[in-house]
Formats: sequence, C-alpha cells, structure tokens
Amino acid sequence: MRIYLSLLFILIASVVFGQKFTTEQSSVSFYSHAAVEDISAKNTATTSIFNSATGEIVFSIPVTDFVFEKSLMQEHFNEKYLETETYPKSTFKGKIIGFNESATGEQQVKAQGKLTLHGVTKDIEVSGTAVMKSTKLVLKSKFIIVLEDYNVKRPKFAWQNIAEQVEVTVEFTYKPL
Repeated sequence: MRIYLSLLFILIASVVFGQKFTTEQSSVSFYSHAAVEDISAKNTATTSIFNSATGEIVFSIPVTDFVFEKSLMQEHFNEKYLETETYPKSTFKGKIIGFNESATGEQQVKAQGKLTLHGVTKDIEVSGTAVMKSTKLVLKSKFIIVLEDYNVKRPKFAWQNIAEQVEVTVEFTYKPL
C-alpha cells in the first residue's frame, strides 16, 4: 500500500509541478475615482501563460474588451483615451518572484517585468498572491497605474471626470497546459 501511495504521489507531482499553465479564467478590472464620477470596467478576455519552473509569465489584454456600465464611457475609453485602433492590446512580460510550486496555501509573490500600455513600455513590480488548488493555480494582484506614465491624456475640458491614476485588479485562474 505504501509503495502504491508513493508512486501515486510521484505521478501527481510530475503532472502538477514544474509545468506550464494557461489561463482558464481571467479578470482584469480597473477603477478610478474622480470628482465628477467613478469609472470602472472589466475584461475577461485576457490570455496568459505561466511557467511554474522558471517563474516566467506573459499576458495579453485586448483593450477593446473592457466592458463599462455606460456605453458612452466605453466609446470614449476606446476612441479618446486608450486609442485602441492604434494600441489594441496591453501586455505584460516578466517573472513571478517568490512562487514555490510545492507550497500549500496562499503565498505572497511579486511580479516583475515590463508592462506595455498605450504604446509605452515601463518596468513594474507589483505584489500579489498565488494559491495552488488541486491542479489549478490562482494568481491575484491589485496595483496602481498612473495614466501620465503611459501617455494617456486627460482632456483639459473634462479633467474632473478622469482620475490621474487607476486601481487595477487582476485575477487569473490557470490550468495545466
């Protein structure tokens, strides 16, 4: 019986640990608080790959897939601010630091890498969490983006409608690739 359990554990470990994962579910949302109104939107069309052995991670966000409560906000976001015809996607390429693929429970991790938004690429480092649940992996983070850093212009006539920074929340559920 012990031999059987040992073999089963080795088989499971070889399947789960040190492998590549792809997104099964994704959620990228942002929120900004401005004097006139709050703005929030959510995108569930992000794709990502994570290599648990190396920590390497990449993801791509189709910017036009952000959904807003008001259609006019969505139109202005795409046409005037993020200019999605010119810059249709945002990407991140980097590493997850501090992830231990054999750990159980929630782990504190950091993502370090290059975020590209609105045609501008910047080095970023954000804190987050990682949790292994059976063969699935959940990565979460919440961080601030300063719009000016990515050349996203706030209109002079409506500056009170749009905040200088937005809070971004990401949650990816991965499955083995």
